[in-house]
Amino acid sequence: MNKKSQNLIQIGTTPAADNIYIQVIKNGPYKVLGEPKLIQVYIRQNESRQSGYYEEAKTFETSDEMYLCRCGHSKNAPFCDGSHVNAGENLEEQASFEPLLNNSMAIEGPTQILTDNEKYCAFSRFCDNGERIWNEVQLSGEEHEKLTEFMVNQCSAGRLLLLDKKTMQPIESAEDAGIYPIEDSAIGCSGPLMVRGGIRVESATGESYEVRNRQALCRCGKSSNKPFCNGAHASVKYQDGLM
Repeated sequence: MNKKSQNLIQIGTTPAADNIYIQVIKNGPYKVLGEPKLIQVYIRQNESRQSGYYEEAKTFETSDEMYLCRCGHSKNAPFCDGSHVNAGENLEEQASFEPLLNNSMAIEGPTQILTDNEKYCAFSRFCDNGERIWNEVQLSGEEHEKLTEFMVNQCSAGRLLLLDKKTMQPIESAEDAGIYPIEDSAIGCSGPLMVRGGIRVESATGESYEVRNRQALCRCGKSSNKPFCNGAHASVKYQDGLM
Protein backbone atom coordinates (compact mmCIF):
# COMPACT_ATOMS: atom_id res chain seq x y z
CA MET A 1 0.00 0.00 0.00
CA ASN A 2 1.25 3.47 -0.85
CA LYS A 3 2.39 5.36 2.24
CA LYS A 4 0.16 8.33 1.43
CA SER A 5 -2.95 6.14 1.30
CA GLN A 6 -2.34 5.09 4.92
CA ASN A 7 -2.54 8.66 6.19
CA LEU A 8 -5.58 10.80 6.82
CA ILE A 9 -5.53 13.65 4.28
CA GLN A 10 -7.84 16.60 4.74
CA ILE A 11 -10.18 17.22 1.83
CA GLY A 12 -8.66 19.80 -0.53
CA THR A 13 -5.09 19.13 0.62
CA THR A 14 -2.29 18.37 -1.84
CA PRO A 15 0.23 16.24 0.12
CA ALA A 16 3.93 17.04 -0.06
CA ALA A 17 6.34 14.49 -1.49
CA ASP A 18 6.74 11.37 0.67
CA ASN A 19 10.30 12.28 1.65
CA ILE A 20 9.23 15.62 3.15
CA TYR A 21 7.81 15.24 6.64
CA ILE A 22 8.21 16.27 10.28
CA GLN A 23 8.79 13.91 13.19
CA VAL A 24 8.01 14.99 16.74
CA ILE A 25 10.84 13.74 18.94
CA LYS A 26 9.64 12.63 22.38
CA ASN A 27 10.61 15.35 24.88
CA GLY A 28 12.75 16.88 22.15
CA PRO A 29 12.66 18.95 18.96
CA TYR A 30 11.00 18.59 15.58
CA LYS A 31 13.03 16.48 13.19
CA VAL A 32 12.45 17.81 9.67
CA LEU A 33 13.28 15.65 6.67
CA GLY A 34 13.27 16.26 2.94
CA GLU A 35 14.61 19.83 3.02
CA PRO A 36 11.47 21.98 2.76
CA LYS A 37 12.17 25.70 2.54
CA LEU A 38 12.55 27.49 5.88
CA ILE A 39 11.75 31.20 5.81
CA GLN A 40 11.11 33.68 8.63
CA VAL A 41 7.95 35.75 8.08
CA TYR A 42 6.50 38.81 9.79
CA ILE A 43 2.78 39.45 10.16
CA ARG A 44 2.33 42.99 8.87
CA GLN A 45 -0.71 45.18 9.46
CA ASN A 46 -2.87 46.73 6.76
CA GLU A 47 -4.38 50.23 6.72
CA SER A 48 -7.12 49.09 9.10
CA ARG A 49 -4.46 47.93 11.57
CA GLN A 50 -5.47 44.31 11.14
CA SER A 51 -3.19 41.45 10.13
CA GLY A 52 -2.74 42.17 6.43
CA TYR A 53 -0.02 40.01 4.93
CA TYR A 54 3.08 37.92 5.59
CA GLU A 55 6.37 39.59 4.77
CA GLU A 56 9.26 37.24 4.12
CA ALA A 57 12.48 38.06 5.97
CA LYS A 58 15.40 35.71 6.58
CA THR A 59 15.78 32.55 4.54
CA PHE A 60 17.56 29.87 6.57
CA GLU A 61 20.02 27.38 5.18
CA THR A 62 18.41 23.96 5.11
CA SER A 63 19.54 20.35 4.95
CA ASP A 64 17.89 17.00 4.32
CA GLU A 65 17.73 16.45 8.09
CA MET A 66 17.38 19.34 10.53
CA TYR A 67 16.07 19.87 14.05
CA LEU A 68 13.80 22.76 15.01
CA CYS A 69 13.16 23.95 18.56
CA ARG A 70 9.81 23.25 20.22
CA CYS A 71 10.67 24.01 23.86
CA GLY A 72 11.00 27.79 23.39
CA HIS A 73 14.45 28.04 24.97
CA SER A 74 16.89 27.63 22.09
CA LYS A 75 19.44 30.40 21.61
CA ASN A 76 19.74 29.38 17.96
CA ALA A 77 16.09 29.60 16.91
CA PRO A 78 14.45 28.29 14.89
CA PHE A 79 16.94 25.44 15.27
CA CYS A 80 17.30 23.25 18.34
CA ASP A 81 20.43 23.78 20.46
CA GLY A 82 19.69 21.09 23.06
CA SER A 83 18.07 23.48 25.55
CA HIS A 84 15.08 21.14 25.97
CA VAL A 85 17.24 18.82 28.08
CA ASN A 86 17.34 21.33 30.95
CA ALA A 87 14.35 23.56 30.11
CA GLY A 88 11.85 21.71 32.25
CA GLU A 89 9.02 22.17 29.75
CA ASN A 90 6.29 19.54 29.43
CA LEU A 91 6.57 18.61 25.76
CA GLU A 92 4.06 15.76 25.79
CA GLU A 93 1.66 15.75 22.84
CA GLN A 94 -2.03 16.36 23.58
CA ALA A 95 -3.53 16.83 20.11
CA SER A 96 -6.11 14.48 18.67
CA PHE A 97 -5.47 12.34 15.60
CA GLU A 98 -9.05 12.94 14.47
CA PRO A 99 -9.72 14.98 11.33
CA LEU A 100 -10.25 18.66 12.17
CA LEU A 101 -13.63 18.68 10.45
CA ASN A 102 -14.98 16.16 12.97
CA ASN A 103 -14.93 18.85 15.64
CA SER A 104 -15.54 21.94 13.50
CA MET A 105 -18.54 24.21 13.50
CA ALA A 106 -20.01 25.21 10.12
CA ILE A 107 -21.33 28.62 9.09
CA GLU A 108 -23.32 28.74 5.87
CA GLY A 109 -23.31 31.76 3.59
CA PRO A 110 -24.94 32.48 0.21
CA THR A 111 -22.20 30.77 -1.83
CA GLN A 112 -19.70 29.45 0.73
CA ILE A 113 -19.57 27.32 3.86
CA LEU A 114 -16.98 28.13 6.51
CA THR A 115 -15.79 25.43 8.90
CA ASP A 116 -13.94 26.35 12.08
CA ASN A 117 -12.13 24.26 14.70
CA GLU A 118 -11.31 26.88 17.33
CA LYS A 119 -9.04 24.52 19.30
CA TYR A 120 -6.39 24.99 16.61
CA CYS A 121 -6.35 28.80 16.69
CA ALA A 122 -2.79 30.16 16.38
CA PHE A 123 -3.83 33.79 16.93
CA SER A 124 -2.63 35.18 13.61
CA ARG A 125 -5.81 37.35 13.53
CA PHE A 126 -6.31 37.59 9.75
CA CYS A 127 -9.90 36.51 10.50
CA ASP A 128 -10.60 39.93 12.05
CA ASN A 129 -10.56 41.76 8.71
CA GLY A 130 -13.73 43.26 7.24
CA GLU A 131 -16.77 42.26 9.29
CA ARG A 132 -14.74 39.38 10.80
CA ILE A 133 -14.80 36.12 8.89
CA TRP A 134 -17.76 34.55 10.71
CA ASN A 135 -19.93 37.44 9.57
CA GLU A 136 -18.17 38.09 6.25
CA VAL A 137 -18.97 34.60 4.91
CA GLN A 138 -22.68 35.26 5.40
CA LEU A 139 -22.72 38.44 3.29
CA SER A 140 -23.62 38.48 -0.42
CA GLY A 141 -21.33 39.76 -3.14
CA GLU A 142 -18.01 39.04 -4.78
CA GLU A 143 -16.14 41.47 -2.50
CA HIS A 144 -17.19 39.53 0.60
CA GLU A 145 -16.46 36.17 -1.04
CA LYS A 146 -12.92 37.25 -1.97
CA LEU A 147 -12.23 38.67 1.48
CA THR A 148 -13.46 35.45 3.09
CA GLU A 149 -11.19 33.39 0.82
CA PHE A 150 -8.25 35.64 1.66
CA MET A 151 -8.75 35.34 5.41
CA VAL A 152 -9.04 31.55 5.27
CA ASN A 153 -5.91 31.22 3.13
CA GLN A 154 -3.90 33.38 5.53
CA CYS A 155 -4.98 31.41 8.61
CA SER A 156 -1.63 30.09 9.82
CA ALA A 157 -3.11 27.11 11.67
CA GLY A 158 -5.64 25.89 9.15
CA ARG A 159 -8.41 26.01 11.79
CA LEU A 160 -10.56 27.50 9.01
CA LEU A 161 -11.62 25.73 5.82
CA LEU A 162 -13.85 27.19 3.12
CA LEU A 163 -16.13 25.14 0.90
CA ASP A 164 -17.76 26.14 -2.37
CA LYS A 165 -21.47 25.66 -1.73
CA LYS A 166 -22.22 24.43 -5.27
CA THR A 167 -19.51 21.79 -5.49
CA MET A 168 -18.97 21.21 -1.74
CA GLN A 169 -15.25 21.21 -2.50
CA PRO A 170 -12.68 23.22 -0.52
CA ILE A 171 -11.41 26.46 -1.99
CA GLU A 172 -7.73 25.59 -1.66
CA SER A 173 -4.61 25.89 -3.81
CA ALA A 174 -1.58 23.61 -3.85
CA GLU A 175 1.59 25.13 -2.38
CA ASP A 176 5.26 24.19 -2.25
CA ALA A 177 6.26 22.58 1.04
CA GLY A 178 7.58 25.20 3.44
CA ILE A 179 8.06 26.01 7.12
CA TYR A 180 7.74 29.61 8.24
CA PRO A 181 8.73 30.78 11.76
CA ILE A 182 6.34 33.65 12.45
CA GLU A 183 7.23 36.99 14.02
CA ASP A 184 4.23 38.99 15.24
CA SER A 185 5.46 42.53 15.80
CA ALA A 186 1.93 43.91 16.34
CA ILE A 187 1.69 42.05 19.66
CA GLY A 188 5.44 42.06 20.29
CA CYS A 189 6.20 38.36 20.26
CA SER A 190 7.27 35.43 18.11
CA GLY A 191 4.66 33.01 16.85
CA PRO A 192 4.52 29.36 15.81
CA LEU A 193 6.06 27.46 12.94
CA MET A 194 3.59 27.89 10.09
CA VAL A 195 3.73 24.71 8.01
CA ARG A 196 2.31 24.89 4.51
CA GLY A 197 2.09 22.60 1.51
CA GLY A 198 0.67 19.35 2.90
CA ILE A 199 3.65 18.34 5.04
CA ARG A 200 2.95 15.25 7.12
CA VAL A 201 3.52 15.57 10.88
CA GLU A 202 4.37 12.32 12.64
CA SER A 203 3.84 11.92 16.38
CA ALA A 204 6.54 10.60 18.70
CA THR A 205 4.38 7.45 18.82
CA GLY A 206 4.87 6.91 15.08
CA GLU A 207 1.25 7.74 14.21
CA SER A 208 0.68 10.56 11.75
CA TYR A 209 -1.67 13.46 12.29
CA GLU A 210 -4.09 14.43 9.53
CA VAL A 211 -2.17 15.87 6.57
CA ARG A 212 -3.31 19.45 5.95
CA ASN A 213 -2.39 22.32 3.63
CA ARG A 214 -1.99 24.71 6.56
CA GLN A 215 -0.79 23.90 10.07
CA ALA A 216 0.89 25.74 12.94
CA LEU A 217 3.30 23.92 15.25
CA CYS A 218 4.00 25.18 18.76
CA ARG A 219 7.55 26.39 19.40
CA CYS A 220 7.08 28.27 22.69
CA GLY A 221 6.54 25.04 24.63
CA LYS A 222 3.31 26.29 26.25
CA SER A 223 0.50 25.04 24.00
CA SER A 224 -2.07 22.72 25.56
CA ASN A 225 -2.65 21.15 22.12
CA LYS A 226 0.92 20.10 21.28
CA PRO A 227 2.41 19.64 18.80
CA PHE A 228 0.02 22.25 17.40
CA CYS A 229 -0.13 25.90 18.40
CA ASN A 230 -3.08 27.14 20.44
CA GLY A 231 -2.01 30.79 20.64
CA ALA A 232 -0.19 30.44 23.99
CA HIS A 233 2.83 32.33 22.60
CA ALA A 234 0.77 35.53 22.74
CA SER A 235 0.02 35.24 26.45
CA VAL A 236 3.60 34.32 27.45
CA LYS A 237 5.12 36.83 24.99
CA TYR A 238 7.46 34.22 23.54
CA GLN A 239 10.64 35.68 22.04
CA ASP A 240 12.83 33.63 19.69
CA GLY A 241 15.59 36.26 19.61
CA LEU A 242 15.20 36.85 15.87
CA MET A 243 12.87 39.86 15.81
